[in-house]
Amino acid sequence: MPLLTIKGERYEVVSDLHTHTRFSHGRGSIEDNVKAAVAKGLKTIGISDHGPGHIGFGVSRKKLAEMKAEISRLRSVYKDIEILFGVEANILLPEKCLDVKREEYEYFDYICAGWHFGAIDSLTTEWISGAFSNFSRGSYKRATGQQIKRNTEAFAAVVRAGGIKFLTHPGQSAPIDLIEIAAVCGKEGTLLEINTNHMTLTPEVLEEMAREGARFIISSDAHRPERVGDFHLAEKLLNEADVDTACVENLVKV
Repeated sequence: MPLLTIKGERYEVVSDLHTHTRFSHGRGSIEDNVKAAVAKGLKTIGISDHGPGHIGFGVSRKKLAEMKAEISRLRSVYKDIEILFGVEANILLPEKCLDVKREEYEYFDYICAGWHFGAIDSLTTEWISGAFSNFSRGSYKRATGQQIKRNTEAFAAVVRAGGIKFLTHPGQSAPIDLIEIAAVCGKEGTLLEINTNHMTLTPEVLEEMAREGARFIISSDAHRPERVGDFHLAEKLLNEADVDTACVENLVKV
C-alpha cells in the first residue's frame, strides 16, 4: 500500500482517482492501471481519461460504452479493489461550463475537472483571446489581472453548478485566484487536487486554502501505469505545510 510519513506519523493513501489510459493521453490499458493499483495495494482506482472536448487527446464519446464495459469486466476479475469509471472533464472558456454534458454525468461514477490547452467548444474571438493569454502567460506571476479574473470566474461557475468531485491540478496552465476558488470549493463541497504530476501548490498556498475551508485529494495524474500510486511529492508538500491531514480525503492514519 502507498504509505507516507507526515510529521513523524504514518498514513495510507487509499485511492488514486486521476489516471489516464490509451483511450485519451495515457500509454497503458485500463487493465494495466488496475494491475498497477493492485500491486501498490490501493483500495480504489479511478480511470479518468480526458474529456471529449479536447481536440488533441480527448476521449471519443463513441468509446465510452467500450470503456464502461471493460471496467465492468475487470470488476469481476479484480475483486479486491474498487474500480471506478470517471472522466477528467475540460473547463471551457469563455462558456464557463464543462465539455461533459449534464445529461452525461450519470454515466460516470464521478467527474473531475481541469483546464487544458486544446479544449474547445466554439472557436470564437473570446476563446482565442483566453487560450492565447493562458498559453503565453501560464503562470500566476506573469498573468494579467483580467486573465486571472476570467479564469477564476469560469472555475467558480463550474464548481457552483455542482456534480464535480474535485478540481484537477488547480492553477496549472490557467492562472486562477486559488484562495477564492478554495473558498468556493469549501462551500460547495468540491475537493481540490494535490497532483503529484503537476505540483502547482506551495506549502504557503495550501495553508491559505485550508484556512478557507477547502478539502483535498491526492492523485498521481498517471499517464503511465508505473506512475499509478506515486504520491511522493504529496508527502513532501504535506510535511512542509502546516495543515491538518484530516482535510485530505483519501489519507488515512495507520
